[in-house]
Amino acid sequence: MKTLLALPLCLLTAVLSAAPVWLTDLDAAKAQGVKENKPVLIDFTGSDWCPPCKQMHKVVFESAEFTAFASKYVLVELDYPKAKTQSPELKAKNREWQQKFGISGFPTVLLIDAQSGDVFGKTVGFGGQSAKEYLEKLASFKNTPEGKVALEKEGKDKADRSAKSRVISQKIEAAIVAKDFKAAEAALNEIYDGVNDAPKGLIHYMKARILLRIDPSAKTEALKYLDEALKAAAGDESLTRTFQAFREKISVGSAAPKVPAEAKKGA
Repeated sequence: MKTLLALPLCLLTAVLSAAPVWLTDLDAAKAQGVKENKPVLIDFTGSDWCPPCKQMHKVVFESAEFTAFASKYVLVELDYPKAKTQSPELKAKNREWQQKFGISGFPTVLLIDAQSGDVFGKTVGFGGQSAKEYLEKLASFKNTPEGKVALEKEGKDKADRSAKSRVISQKIEAAIVAKDFKAAEAALNEIYDGVNDAPKGLIHYMKARILLRIDPSAKTEALKYLDEALKAAAGDESLTRTFQAFREKISVGSAAPKVPAEAKKGA
C-alpha cells in the first residue's frame, strides 16, 4: 500500500521540478500560445559568445523561481551563436525575426501576444539582477492596451535619455580637454538629474575619476568624492568593492584611469 501511495508522489515531484521547455521555432510557439491561451516569451541570445546571455541563463532561467514563472508562458529561444552549428534554414528564420523585432543587442527578452504577435514587454541586456528582481520586471508588463502604451513610453523615454547622455558626454570630454572641472561636474550632474534608479554613489565616483583626468595631482579632493561614494553605496557590496579598490589605487599613487564606457552611456 505504501508503494502505491509513494508512486504518485514521486511523479508529482518530478513534474514540479522539471526544467521549462524551450522551443526554437517562434511560429510553433505562437501556435501553441494560441492553443493554450498563453503569451510567448522570446529569448534572443548568443549562447556561445555573449557573457550577459550566459549569466542571465544561469541566474534567471535556471532558477527555481523561473520554473514556477515559466508555466504562464510558451518559451522560445532564438539563438545567434558564433561557433554552434545551426541549419541554414534556422539561421535564416532567426535573422528574419531579429529584423522584424529590431533586435540590436543581446540578450533581449520579449513578451508577445500569441494571437496578434504584438510586443507588450521588453528587456535588453542583463545587469546582474537576482532572479526575483528580473522576473518581477517581466511580470510588471501587462498584455493590455494600457500596458502596450506604457511600454512604448518606456522605450521612448529610454531613447531620449540615451540621446541626452551622448550630448552631455561630449560636454564632459570637452571640459576635460579644457581642464574645466566645474563644467565637467555640471554636465555630470545633468546626466543624473531626475534619474531615480542610478546606482547610489556613482556620481561621486565619476567626479573623482574626471577630476583626476583633469588634474592627476588632485588626489585629496578625489578621495573626498570617493568617501562620499562609499557612504552612499553602503550595503551594495559590488559598488563598495569597486569604489574602495579605486580609492586604494589613488592612495598609493597610481595613475588615474580614463573615464569608463558606462559613464559615457549615462544612467
